[in-house]
Amino acid sequence: MNDCLFCKIGNGEIPSYTIYEDEVCKAFLDIEPLTNGHILVIPKKHYINVIDADLDFVTHAFSIIKEDLYPLLQKKLNCQGLTICQNNKYGQEVKHLHFHLIPRYTDDEFKSHTNKDLLIDTKDLFEKITEK
Repeated sequence: MNDCLFCKIGNGEIPSYTIYEDEVCKAFLDIEPLTNGHILVIPKKHYINVIDADLDFVTHAFSIIKEDLYPLLQKKLNCQGLTICQNNKYGQEVKHLHFHLIPRYTDDEFKSHTNKDLLIDTKDLFEKITEK
């Protein structure tokens, strides 16, 4: 895609603080991090979201996250955990598949907020999802 920000980062038209790169994907520091070491992992091929992505890419990306990036964050930044996030359509600012790797620290105060008033009772929700 000619005007896609992440395609331009992926092919080197726009510079990034690249942490990992191969022929399939690129991982770089988020310029608006939620915690220290917040990384984005993108495919070099344009996919809008995980629903239209090639399963081979998803498998490759999670292999890199598991074997390369998370251990690197633990070793270099001493993070205690990792939150992996990926938005599809709603909440997706850049319409190019990307995984957020958010290192977690004991006192980072990173929280996911939900309007609890909108939640359906668990039993009712289960029935709704499983009804035929």
